[in-house]
Amino acid sequence: MDSTMAALTAPGGMLGLGSIERFGVTLPTIAVAPPALNAYFAHYAGEHRDQVFLVAGDERLTFAEVEDAAERVACALVSAHGIQRGDRIGIAMRNSPSWIVLYMGIIMAGGVATLLNGWWQSDELEAAIRDVDCNMVFADPPRVKRLAQIAGLATPVIGIDDTQPLRIALDVLLKEDPVGVALPPLGPDDHATILFTSGSTGQSKGALCDHRAIIQAIFNYLGQAMMMLGIATAQGNPPVGQPVTLLTIPLFHITGEVPVFLQSFAMGR
Repeated sequence: MDSTMAALTAPGGMLGLGSIERFGVTLPTIAVAPPALNAYFAHYAGEHRDQVFLVAGDERLTFAEVEDAAERVACALVSAHGIQRGDRIGIAMRNSPSWIVLYMGIIMAGGVATLLNGWWQSDELEAAIRDVDCNMVFADPPRVKRLAQIAGLATPVIGIDDTQPLRIALDVLLKEDPVGVALPPLGPDDHATILFTSGSTGQSKGALCDHRAIIQAIFNYLGQAMMMLGIATAQGNPPVGQPVTLLTIPLFHITGEVPVFLQSFAMGR
């Protein structure tokens, strides 16, 4: 395992290492990683464009279809809702293709995808939304009902019927297809997501991540997968066919978000 990882991370290797100064400390980085998530989506969705990416019931969506839908969401957020870089947009939904496309679209628009716990009740949702000052919130039907119980909530809520196929579910947001919208350039220091602590000893707190942190996390997980691939191939037992995984973990949790959802772009999974 050590020799396989050393080859992957050596200069010129598939995951060659570099370094960066952060907070007065020199830290190792994976130098070949893209600078931000929008570039990551574009590269790997292009590489795997015609492969199936999401399966939900009878619905099948390719990488290209998902990226195209996310770009349309991003353009709508910028043109119709005035979203700017750094604006915080909540997602209060169960796992679905709509959740994934909204997450991507928020980030491509320069927003901060704020992942609200789908199990929260009204008071917990209210505390989180007010704490991080969400500009707007996307919610599926059960979460729309909980949000409607919050007295005086000024944050706009857009209901997404995720029981419908993606095209229909997003129609409320994409009624007019914006043309010629310029999406912002994004870099490693731009803010990307807010996830929340468990709240086991008090109110959940939002944890802010920049693009660099998420990209490096993805590529660290990818390094483990590539190491196992290299070992299996060397032993004459390479995997056959497209890799797949069953999403059993909430996407608002870091495990569902990074090693399962986001890593799947690079793996063509």
